[in-house]
Amino acid sequence: MTSLTSRLIHSRTSLSKLYKMAVSSNGRYLSTDSNKVDEPFKVEEAETLNVPPPPTEKLLVLGGNGFVGSHICKEAVDRGLTVASLSRSGRPSIQESWVNNVIWHQGNLLSSDSWMEALNGVTSVISCVGGFGSQSYMYKINGTANINAIRAASEKGVKRFVYISAADFGLVNYLLQGYYEGKKAAETELLTKFAYGGVVLRPGLIYGTRNVGSVKLPLGVIGSPLEMVLQHAKPLKQLPLVGPLFTPPVNVTAVVKVAVRAATDPVFPPGIVDVYGILRYSQQQRAT
Repeated sequence: MTSLTSRLIHSRTSLSKLYKMAVSSNGRYLSTDSNKVDEPFKVEEAETLNVPPPPTEKLLVLGGNGFVGSHICKEAVDRGLTVASLSRSGRPSIQESWVNNVIWHQGNLLSSDSWMEALNGVTSVISCVGGFGSQSYMYKINGTANINAIRAASEKGVKRFVYISAADFGLVNYLLQGYYEGKKAAETELLTKFAYGGVVLRPGLIYGTRNVGSVKLPLGVIGSPLEMVLQHAKPLKQLPLVGPLFTPPVNVTAVVKVAVRAATDPVFPPGIVDVYGILRYSQQQRAT
């Protein structure tokens, strides 16, 4: 009888120890002495890391005092970006408040000594540089000037580069051969040097309010109705020879919205965006 009682007492003691071990292993109570009251398990707080904020994005707009370029500068300023512009004439005569928030550089892309410092601290570039004239001049201003900018930006470690090119207008290309050949050469250079961060926009006619001295020309009076009609006439573009002439015009607001997004959004896909892509992207909300 005494032996049986001793065994029962020993069993209860063993069960008690097993229970304490089980509770301890669940992280609810820890005890190193059976005579002490168990205390809740304490977790030390992890040390907070002092992570520096991301660097400020700086956008350089080539041709920033022109029709499209000035709208891009205004859009970028409105988005809170640090904005600089490079052009042959420097600061424009526009009397609007956003102009004071742009760093205006004067220089010529055909002469590297006059503008390389404009790339200091720049994270992205948008080029609106282009022009008309003789065939050789058009190739130089649309092609060579932009190629110089693309190569310099690549060497400086610029992350993204957006080039405002032009839609293919078929027969018109032969009349403006230097213009289109120059732009195609610049496109090829861009997609080679910026394979993962280069975007080519190919709008057709860009309309909007254009400042000519003190006069404002409301080109939207013609452009807007044409856009509404021609954007639904896409099958006509497949017509031989004349098809490209049915490319719809696009509002400058849509172009600059997509250009700034392409220059600053790291997930914006690289490559060529035609006029229909520009219209589509301009209607999307940028992910935050």
